[in-house]
Amino acid sequence: MERTITPAKLDRFWGLCNSRRQVMKDASSVRLELFSVFEALEFVQVVSDRIGEMAGFDEDGMHWVGVSVRECVVNAIKHGNREDPSKRVTVEFGFTPRTDPNEMYVRVLDEGEGFDPVEIADPLAPENILKSSGRGIFFMRSFMDDVSMHRAPQGGMEVHLVKKLPGHADSALAESPGSPS
Repeated sequence: MERTITPAKLDRFWGLCNSRRQVMKDASSVRLELFSVFEALEFVQVVSDRIGEMAGFDEDGMHWVGVSVRECVVNAIKHGNREDPSKRVTVEFGFTPRTDPNEMYVRVLDEGEGFDPVEIADPLAPENILKSSGRGIFFMRSFMDDVSMHRAPQGGMEVHLVKKLPGHADSALAESPGSPS
């Protein structure tokens, strides 16, 4: 049985949590399984924003993490699953290490054929600069502290995004948008 969780229900859940840090400590992750439809993006954005807020990111930090997550899910729907609504996109948010988190991770899996990340065109190359697409992975790499992509063992692609939590400025990208200062 599938349950629908609306953004309003999610807001009420966060409101019921007495201590956001306690939720971070007790919950190992939040996992969403979505149909490959663009209408799911609003829900993913709400979840991303709430978890970013829970992690202590300021508005800018939540925005840049949200842009990265959104771009990743768009790629999974559009390129991975080729907009086939019968295929799923899984989005998992979590914190590591679990006992005293210093980073947030987002894992996105699709059910597509996969691709070779080495073959991604450079969006800053002169021949690509005026193209209207092809910047999603570039944005993810710009706004997150670590981005890795590989074919998932069960098929499809898995993208793993990592962002240092505020107060853990040992990030290599401490000066990037959305990084804690």
